[in-house]
Amino acid sequence: MGKKTIIATRMALLNTKKKIKLAKKGHKLLKEKRDALISELFSIVDGLKKIRAQAEDELAVAYKSLIYAQAVSGIGEVRRAADVVSGLPDLGMKQKTIMGLKVPVFEWSGKETKVSEKGYSLVSSSIELDEAAKKFETVLNTLIQIAEQEATVKAVAEDIKKTKRKVNALEQILIPRLDEEKTYTTMRLEEMERETFGKLKIIKANIAE
Repeated sequence: MGKKTIIATRMALLNTKKKIKLAKKGHKLLKEKRDALISELFSIVDGLKKIRAQAEDELAVAYKSLIYAQAVSGIGEVRRAADVVSGLPDLGMKQKTIMGLKVPVFEWSGKETKVSEKGYSLVSSSIELDEAAKKFETVLNTLIQIAEQEATVKAVAEDIKKTKRKVNALEQILIPRLDEEKTYTTMRLEEMERETFGKLKIIKANIAE
């Protein structure tokens, strides 16, 4: 630190003390935020593991249901039903806030789509095929939830990195520099006081003579 650039005055010392107090308060708040974000991240990751396992189970059930539908209706009927199905439902995105951090919330229209609007006829298709379609819709809904959670994990992890950098900058750079500045200013003021006191003694002695 270039000490020559520091102006050693009582006002400067007071301002440095205020900066130290503010920096330490910010450091404390950022550490609390970092710890809270890490805790939230672990919670989201645990939920993500469970929903992934759920997706695997649902997908296994859906494939079994599809195989059964093919056995009952024939592969040709299943393919014809697939060919006439309307396009994928719209996927929308909103946002929610986690400790000041915006994360995505996905919404898709397929959850509310009636069977009659899916593009194939219930009359011409088998019950087994309809059940298989419903199970795959369930899988799709779970996969969308996984995508939402993964996006949230990425956003929270990135915010943790940013918060850590700020904590480290305060802890390792700013606060030590301010403490050093405070120490130097205090010592310089004490030195100036001693010099002033010495001069006053000389002046007093001269006057007495």
